[in-house]
Amino acid sequence: MLLTFVFFPFFCFLYAWCLEFILGKQKTLLLIAFSYIIIFFFGLIAFYNVCILTNFYYLTLGTWVNCGLVVINWGFLFDTLSISMLFMVSIVSGSVHFYSIGYMKEDPSLIRFMSYLSLFTFFMFILVTGDNFIQLFLGWEGIGLCSYLLISFWNTRVQANKASLKALIVNRIGDFGFLCGSLLLFYFLRSLDFSIIFLLVPYFKEILISFFGFDFKCLDIICFFLFLGSMGKSAQLGLHTWLPDAMEGPTPVSALIHAATLVTAGVFLIIRCSPLFEFAQVALTFIMLIGGLTAFFSATIAITQDDIKKVIAYSTCSQLGYMVFICGLSEYNLSMFHLVNHAFFKALLFLGAGSVIHSVSGDQDIRRFGKLTKLIPFTYSMMLLGFLALAGFPFLSGFYSKDLILEISFSKYFIGSIFSYWLGSISAGLTAFYSFRVLYYTFWADNNLFKYYLQNIHELPRNMGFALGVLAIGSLFSGYLLKEAFVGIGCSFWGNSIYKLDSNSVCLDLEFIPLSIKNIPLVFSCIGIFTAIVLNSILDNYKDITLINDNFYKNIVVSYPQCFVDIFWFFFHKWYFDYIYNYYLGYNILYYSYECFYKLIDKGFIEILGSQGLSSVCSKISIQIGKTQLGIIYHLSSFLFLGLILLILIIFIV
Repeated sequence: MLLTFVFFPFFCFLYAWCLEFILGKQKTLLLIAFSYIIIFFFGLIAFYNVCILTNFYYLTLGTWVNCGLVVINWGFLFDTLSISMLFMVSIVSGSVHFYSIGYMKEDPSLIRFMSYLSLFTFFMFILVTGDNFIQLFLGWEGIGLCSYLLISFWNTRVQANKASLKALIVNRIGDFGFLCGSLLLFYFLRSLDFSIIFLLVPYFKEILISFFGFDFKCLDIICFFLFLGSMGKSAQLGLHTWLPDAMEGPTPVSALIHAATLVTAGVFLIIRCSPLFEFAQVALTFIMLIGGLTAFFSATIAITQDDIKKVIAYSTCSQLGYMVFICGLSEYNLSMFHLVNHAFFKALLFLGAGSVIHSVSGDQDIRRFGKLTKLIPFTYSMMLLGFLALAGFPFLSGFYSKDLILEISFSKYFIGSIFSYWLGSISAGLTAFYSFRVLYYTFWADNNLFKYYLQNIHELPRNMGFALGVLAIGSLFSGYLLKEAFVGIGCSFWGNSIYKLDSNSVCLDLEFIPLSIKNIPLVFSCIGIFTAIVLNSILDNYKDITLINDNFYKNIVVSYPQCFVDIFWFFFHKWYFDYIYNYYLGYNILYYSYECFYKLIDKGFIEILGSQGLSSVCSKISIQIGKTQLGIIYHLSSFLFLGLILLILIIFIV
């Protein structure tokens, strides 16, 4: 049953391609939808059997490689961690499939789109259930390929093609790190199986590697490379630039990528490799700092964006920062708790944003929306619920995990964790600000749409509403229902799936944190909500100064001090990461590649000494020799005489 659960999305991919011409479009879509209902029930049974009854399974289908010490099996590991991920992915992916049937119904390539979604889900299942690094890498590369196919699904759009290539190329950097970490593990341990590697970690944690006269712990280097892979997939600071551009794909793709598959793969890698990271304290500190900076950095960008999908995209990047930096504090179970909660309300937000875009004929600029509360009330209620959960509103899913992350970061009591705590708290306030900014401009402000669009605004169909309803239930209750199991004190829910040193546990210290410290994130969130409503209502009164266009803010902020204007534009231009990468790295690399490698080596050295140079020299020699063949009798006789003398000399010498 477990293997059927894993391979069912692949069967959906196959019969989406094969049965369209036999059953027709509608029956094929109905079959795919029914398949994901079956997948959900398989996931429910697996969750009960593995997570509740604690029946863990190792299944081996066969051997990939058997050469000397190298033995790589096609195996599956079904433990609490993998089943929790599978169950969450199956719910979110099923909801996205149901939603896509209505959202993409006018697209002539709908079946191809659904098949890509199913293939995406299948590779995520392979990644989650693999019992070795090679199989995990297969799923890792598979979801990268599917993200490229889905982002560029509308391949007639230039920006979509550019965004898909950007996602693929940036993730190559992370994939290189993941591959280097795996190769180093194999070099030292002669195995890539999780069970063998995790068992041997305590015995090689003190091995040192000399590099430029400095000694580094081998385990720290391995964990750094593995985290580099996680940075690429989970869009951490430095390798984040592909994530907002991925919004060029259809909205259901954004929901699946940002909620349950691609971006969560990096966090899952860290959690799965917790026995490695626990003995690499330098790597953990680096992870904590990168995660905290990512959470703050992305939130500052989100407050300046006007594209509704890009606001939610940077929100994803910020929430991933929370998950990563709490992993750096060795609270992997809490990171997993926030990952599951985030999956529900983030998928809800993306699909809700898709409903808004769908109802207003494709516009994505929130400044053009307004007064949509009565026109699309169901979508409004879903978006409100999603943004409240994102902002950490009490008793919604985000409240249980995000506040606990900040409390634990404070209870570690060292400089790095306190620094991350304050970054996370400020980010919580910024999260509340941009959440209610989107709500204000979309549903509460004055409407700026053309009359034609207003007349055609409509609520979403029932199948799309069903998908939002399922995710809304998860956003409401997942935090409350899963808290004791995932992060409860003394709970053995995770078993051996997650490893944590006793010295890194601070669960009991949480009870002694002052109430004032616990309330700081809530205070920041309230300030963010109040500021968003008041500030944006004031800015809304200046709309008569200029048309709604790219110069809207430029005409508003001129009355503020210049330092505020500079800070705003710094955030608006995304901290100039794209500019630095494009003009200082990309341009210079291309320029020197052309000037040095192409001109000097390809067209210079290789053309002179290579086949082209040799043919050119032979051609010139033959031309010069040809000039001597004038056909005059004494020239011919002299050549004959010289040849005869040369032949006699050769005979006597030999």
